[in-house]
Amino acid sequence: MKGHDRGFWGSLAVIAGVLALFLLALLGSTAAHSSWSHLGKALVAPEILYSVKLSLFTCTVAAVGSVLFAVPIGYLLSRTTFRGRALLDAMFDIPIVLPPMVMGLCLLVFFQTPVAQAMEQWVRFTYQIAGVVLAQFIIAVAFAIRIMKQTFDHLSARPEEVAMTLGCTRWQAFHSVTLPSARRGMAAAFSVAWARSLGEFGPVLVFAGATRMKTEVLPTTVWLELSVGNLEAAVAVSLLLVIMAMAVLLVLRAIGEGGKLS
Repeated sequence: MKGHDRGFWGSLAVIAGVLALFLLALLGSTAAHSSWSHLGKALVAPEILYSVKLSLFTCTVAAVGSVLFAVPIGYLLSRTTFRGRALLDAMFDIPIVLPPMVMGLCLLVFFQTPVAQAMEQWVRFTYQIAGVVLAQFIIAVAFAIRIMKQTFDHLSARPEEVAMTLGCTRWQAFHSVTLPSARRGMAAAFSVAWARSLGEFGPVLVFAGATRMKTEVLPTTVWLELSVGNLEAAVAVSLLLVIMAMAVLLVLRAIGEGGKLS
């Protein structure tokens, strides 16, 4: 390696190292703030156990729903060209660029309309567990769509065309040829949607509330514990969220092999 190359890569390594050390300092100081006994005691509290169970349930439902929507939408955006496609593509990015709390407010306002109130005659969403799922879903699905579109963009359309020349319908080619090839992308979309759902706070708080033993999920637990001055419990839940996030990142690395989703 030439001398000027070493200097260039060395500069980049210093920048990366500074940020990595800062992140490690943040996590390390949080982990060192409390003893293991205090953390264990906090994590077995009934309210926190409830929020853990509810978070696992709502995140899974939101992630499954995100993938169910993301697969057809990602395929549509990747394989077709039509008037308004760019606008539709941009619209699905709105939950990514808007502040999450604004999305929660939009949900809350929408469910004051006659159409939404008619829906709530069948399923109650506002300040209910179903509302937690919907608030998580509306953010997570945008990320899942991005991943699935990229996945289909990287998959050649030729195998589908060959299948159709052999007598398959478009649906049969999609189901039998394309979906199996996109399984890694689907797994990645599920993992990212699950992780995004796990970390959502603003839309859940605004639309579903933070009622103890009802709509309380892990991010709102951190907020509730801090609001009453229980720093030990807030730290314990925060560390639990960090562990879950790291687990999801490891899964994504195993699935994608550095971003190879096809």
